[in-house]
Amino acid sequence: RGLNENTNKLMRQYIPKKTNFENISQEYLNNICLKLNTRPRKKLNYLSPLQVFLGNLENFVAFNT
Repeated sequence: RGLNENTNKLMRQYIPKKTNFENISQEYLNNICLKLNTRPRKKLNYLSPLQVFLGNLENFVAFNT
């Protein structure tokens, strides 16, 4: 529950409550996702979620080849 609430709080920096999503483009949503996924997190030793994901992906690919 905590992760979901924190993610909602971060999204609210870009999209206020009661916003009509029909007026928001997919490109804008993609940009928000990119900003959030490249933001360093203390919980991840100041790496971004994208860095952690790509690091795990590289380990997985190297392990399976």
